Amino acid sequence: MKITLLPLSSDDRNQFILDNQEAFNFGALEEFGRRDDHFEEEGEIISRATIEHSIDNGEAYRIIQDGRSVGGAVIRVNGEHGDLDLLFVSPKIHSKGVGYAAWCAVEKLHPEVKVWETVTPYFEKRNIHFYVNRCGFHIVEFYNSHHPDSNDPDMGTETDEQFPEGMFRFEKRIKP
Repeated sequence: MKITLLPLSSDDRNQFILDNQEAFNFGALEEFGRRDDHFEEEGEIISRATIEHSIDNGEAYRIIQDGRSVGGAVIRVNGEHGDLDLLFVSPKIHSKGVGYAAWCAVEKLHPEVKVWETVTPYFEKRNIHFYVNRCGFHIVEFYNSHHPDSNDPDMGTETDEQFPEGMFRFEKRIKP
């Protein structure tokens, strides 16, 4: 499968945000329907402001397959440490290897990174499977009311409006 990462252009920024929201909403709606209050704003599991902050503070890429945009990723790299802020694939092509191919392209893009980190909500079974079983990440922490994230003290607590039940933190150490 031929997947390429194309740096996000300013004229594609709005569509990137909408596509990201569609992909993230898919998992939440699959798990909860509309019965739960996991949505940040106006029915979105991830707000425009959150995505824009990620784009503005990282490297944003479109995932391209056969000349078509099928998803996106936002990463931050600082020396040998990398953070995967966002990785999404259109729900129309889930389970076809696109996400895994995109992740492999991210790793090739930054061979200097020795440790990658990411987080995902406790309910995102598809994401948990993907990171652990496909990409080789390990769950290293569970943020919740008894163990909040020191970088975001509200994450995983009763005062966390988005994910009060918690978030998993994943880590992947690249072997030499």
